[in-house]
Amino acid sequence: MKALVLTRLSGLDALAVQNVPEPTAKAGQTLVRVGAGGLNFADLMTTMGGYPGTPAPPLVVGREFAGVEISGANETSGRRVMGYAQWAAFAEKTSAYSNMLWAIPDHWTDEQAAAFPVNYFTAYLAYWQAGMTSPPMWGQTPSAVQRSEAPRRTPRVLIHAVAGGVGTAAVQVGQLLGVYMYGTSSSDEKLARVKTLGLQHAINYKQHDYEEVVKNLTHGEGVDAVFEMLGGEHTAKSTRCLRDFGRVIQYGTATGKPPKLDLRAMYAKSASVQGLWLTYLAQKPEIMDPAWQQLSAWIAQGKLTPQIGHVFPLERAVEAYKLLEEGKNYGKVVLTIARAPG
Repeated sequence: MKALVLTRLSGLDALAVQNVPEPTAKAGQTLVRVGAGGLNFADLMTTMGGYPGTPAPPLVVGREFAGVEISGANETSGRRVMGYAQWAAFAEKTSAYSNMLWAIPDHWTDEQAAAFPVNYFTAYLAYWQAGMTSPPMWGQTPSAVQRSEAPRRTPRVLIHAVAGGVGTAAVQVGQLLGVYMYGTSSSDEKLARVKTLGLQHAINYKQHDYEEVVKNLTHGEGVDAVFEMLGGEHTAKSTRCLRDFGRVIQYGTATGKPPKLDLRAMYAKSASVQGLWLTYLAQKPEIMDPAWQQLSAWIAQGKLTPQIGHVFPLERAVEAYKLLEEGKNYGKVVLTIARAPG
């Protein structure tokens, strides 16, 4: 079968569409005939060996997909599913554990479904870790407890890379949760598009210092949470954007630099930096099941729509990766997987 293979850990030049053996399902797994795959920044990091746990090449890449379940000898069950896997999603067929598969809404295309799992679960779980889901979906986070003891106020969130896949998902979810949102991007055009989704304050970080903008717009108070996927100095800078008892939700390091901490700001505000790794949380049904219950309810009500900015065939995957690398994407970048006959 045809698949996108990383031949060595040397960047995009090591990606190639090749013929590889078909996968076999392990216990608890299901085979899926893939129609589309969702590209994530973690996939870009993988090409350079910068993603934790990357196997030795050659390996089939991709962690997000949509397609049809296979039952028996290459026969499809007819059940359309979208899924999340650590590797091997960008292929004509892949295997995934049943707890990592979700039914595709009837009115969605494969491309829309491939743009959903990573973006929307990450966004929703970021709000949960920030204590902003109401009621809390599993136990209570410290932020939720803190707010239950104080007069109710509209929570504020700063979302970095707000025009990307997770960013656009976070804006849609935040609007449903009644959150006041600030978002950063390098493009006025992309920011204008995100504002139509519900973003209240757009910040072009190439023109303005987002720390100063947040300070001025909040009259020095800051925000309750920052959704941070940049790393480096931005983790410390984001901490300084927080209100008292606020938290930075760190779910990536797009700059390629380890997050830097501003301990003085953390002490001064009783603030915290908390990691969010979907690969880890996805193994916990007590977290994922309630999240899916809420997300699927919103989907059924027509309140969530994956934002797809670019669609490429698998043969042009390197172009798709470059678009992500250069930060020129809006929303999700999706790869279509052409099915072989039979």
